[in-house]
Amino acid sequence: MLTWYINPDNGGQGRLAESCAAASNGGYRVDVQVLPNDASQQREQLVRRLAAKDSSIDVMSLDPPFVAEFANAGFLRPFDAGDAAAFTDGVLKGPLTTAYWKDQLVAAPFWANTQLLWYRKSVVQAAGVDPNRAGFTWDDMIKAAEGQHRVIGVQANRYEGYMVWINALVVSAGGEIVGNVEAGKDATPEIASPAGDAAARIIGGLARSAAAPPAMPNAGEEESRSTFQGDTGGFMVNWPYVYSAAKEDVTGGGIAQSVVDDIGWARYPRVTADQPSRPPLGGINLAVGNYTTHPAEAVALVKCVTSLPNNIAYMVDAGNPAARGAAYDDPKVREAFPMADVIRQSINDAGPRPITPYYNDVSTSVQLTWHPPGEVEAPATPKETATFMSDVLQGKRLL
Repeated sequence: MLTWYINPDNGGQGRLAESCAAASNGGYRVDVQVLPNDASQQREQLVRRLAAKDSSIDVMSLDPPFVAEFANAGFLRPFDAGDAAAFTDGVLKGPLTTAYWKDQLVAAPFWANTQLLWYRKSVVQAAGVDPNRAGFTWDDMIKAAEGQHRVIGVQANRYEGYMVWINALVVSAGGEIVGNVEAGKDATPEIASPAGDAAARIIGGLARSAAAPPAMPNAGEEESRSTFQGDTGGFMVNWPYVYSAAKEDVTGGGIAQSVVDDIGWARYPRVTADQPSRPPLGGINLAVGNYTTHPAEAVALVKCVTSLPNNIAYMVDAGNPAARGAAYDDPKVREAFPMADVIRQSINDAGPRPITPYYNDVSTSVQLTWHPPGEVEAPATPKETATFMSDVLQGKRLL
């Protein structure tokens, strides 16, 4: 019996576990254990168990930013070179970068995620802008929203979703939040830079503008979605689930069909007109616990779950985008996701969050110093973050 620790979903991972166990012809059975909703709590529970060398963790669904930390601690069983092709062939570039630590393949991309720019067609038409134009920037969007007395949905509460936004802006401007990550606690904060300043200018500028959504410092994905679907909604950056969620709201009587008909989508906006954006990267990687007593069966389960047919099945069933590019050519996927091509390209070109064993310290340092968004200033905020992060990594300050 294998135990697979999963992040909560709509039951899709459980259904894949059943079908893979059936396909193994008695090779293994799978017991699915659901982790908490919050990514940080998922990490805590797994770290506690793995630090105690818990052999019951055969396979785990891991948020990509935590892969380096777990691998560095010796919690993950690296995949054999002979198995690598099964886990990497046809996988989009964005998620693939999160599967390695120190040149070893320690995780298998299962599904990936990214954010798109969502807009109300009526608003962009009235504003005379085209979000699908190659040079469309955050400044263009803020100006258009202000001109139409509309707001922009963003995630700016003090949580991981805010870090996703900040990182996307920094990497889209050609920078990075922290460098020299192999040095561990001696890694170099790089956020006090022209790219960090550009990110701060956009976040602080939006927060202090007429295009700021209501209660922006408390906004998560659902608050952004609600605002965007409301009377003042103009633009929003958010994950692809928002499209099917809007359709469900029509079915439930929450909004009119005309709202869904008015929703358009484009690639994540640019920070500078001459530099393509690096959209956010989310998703889930599968990893094998280093203390498992069933390594061969665990690897077989990961191969089955991450296969192309199951990437397609899971995308249609759970609504979570596939890590393998070919999944987006499937007719059922294209029917459910009319924006499939934009999602695929965005995931391929996405900018991962910092790949470091101290990701938790890095992310929390950023969230604390960039909140509330209305107080973010360039260059003061990035400079403060760099000093604070360095002190936290060196153990001179506690979070």
